[in-house]
Amino acid sequence: MASFKEVANAHGAKKFEMQSNGLQVILMPNPIAAVCGFQVTYHVGSRDEGVGHTGATHLLEHLMFKGSKLYNKEKNNNIDQLENIGAILNATTWLDRTNYFEVLPKEYLEQACAIEADRMRNAFIDEKDRQAEMTVVRNEFERDENSAVSALHKNIWSTAYMAHPYHHNTIGWLSDIENVSIERLKEFYNTFYWPNNATVTVMGDFEEEAALALIEKYFGKIGKSPHPIPEVYTKEPKQDGPKRLIVKRVGEPGVVGIAFKTPKGLSDEHLNIQIISGILQMGKSSRLYKRLVAKGLAVSLYAEDYPNIDEGLLVIYALLTPKATHEKVEAIMLEEIERLKTEKVSKEELDRVRTMIEAEFVYARGSFFSSLSQINEAIALKDWTYYLDMPNKMAKITAQDLQETAIKYLIEDSSTTGYFIPKQGEKA
Repeated sequence: MASFKEVANAHGAKKFEMQSNGLQVILMPNPIAAVCGFQVTYHVGSRDEGVGHTGATHLLEHLMFKGSKLYNKEKNNNIDQLENIGAILNATTWLDRTNYFEVLPKEYLEQACAIEADRMRNAFIDEKDRQAEMTVVRNEFERDENSAVSALHKNIWSTAYMAHPYHHNTIGWLSDIENVSIERLKEFYNTFYWPNNATVTVMGDFEEEAALALIEKYFGKIGKSPHPIPEVYTKEPKQDGPKRLIVKRVGEPGVVGIAFKTPKGLSDEHLNIQIISGILQMGKSSRLYKRLVAKGLAVSLYAEDYPNIDEGLLVIYALLTPKATHEKVEAIMLEEIERLKTEKVSKEELDRVRTMIEAEFVYARGSFFSSLSQINEAIALKDWTYYLDMPNKMAKITAQDLQETAIKYLIEDSSTTGYFIPKQGEKA
């Protein structure tokens, strides 16, 4: 279509750009069932927030379900009407992006397209809705506070980052959640929610020309932003030594978390980090499972090794059994981390973890919901083919690559270690 320029194609999918307003469009045909997934990914997340309005992206996510100019409760056609025809719809917020999506029978694709286009620029963002949703978000915040891992996670990230906005948890700080003004939320909305800061993904059973025609019909009438979309230019200073923290509060179990600064998500080295994470904690054959869980020192293991736009964190968490001490578990974790630097991983271990990681992504592509999630995270990184290309890239990773990456990044001076210690004599 004349309104669109095809800019890329890969793995049976195509990427287009709407010439009038810069909207990016990804079409991923999959006619296995008479179903479509429709998604709008905005390049805005907690990375784009500042003091006074942390959590703005997440709070706006809630408000943007409260109605827009053409779709609202007064007209009896609010977005949740789609549930009546069996649609799955939701939104998520993260560090680098926000997404709104629907999975629904293909004959209702136009309805999803129309709703998302209207709330891109015509969401109500009302004070009465802010007050109501603020309490909902505050409850989410408080639930996180009652989780040992979530509480430690928030403190590790806010300690590891001194300057970069990854310092702020995505849900925001409580005082900002409670006090941010509706005017500031509207300003944030009017800054970032534009077609030239968004990507539409259509997945499933559809005809290419018909899908593009629908997107042109509803999104083509929206102009691009009248201002440049702000870029995050803050860089985290080099860490000059290890950081440590202790969280003491009601809750259980005890937790040890060890974090290391990692390269940007699109760096080839970050794939090495993800395999290293798997070697340490993925499955019953992993090194830390054998030494901690199998030995009765940890209940379970958990890792964060997500690729981010900017330098991120690899965090390994061990949830302790009552008989374990934080110090002993930390020592074992550090021994295994050090071993990655002094000994090359065996071919069998590398192949096992690589296969497990690839299997997770292949399995996820079996559902529309999971596939939309994968493409959403790839869009957030500004490389829509990231997960599609992953198997080929991972196949090239060697034991030498892993050892070099471990030596470079798993170093004490860039580490942040946290303990969650339950208060004595108290239970959650």
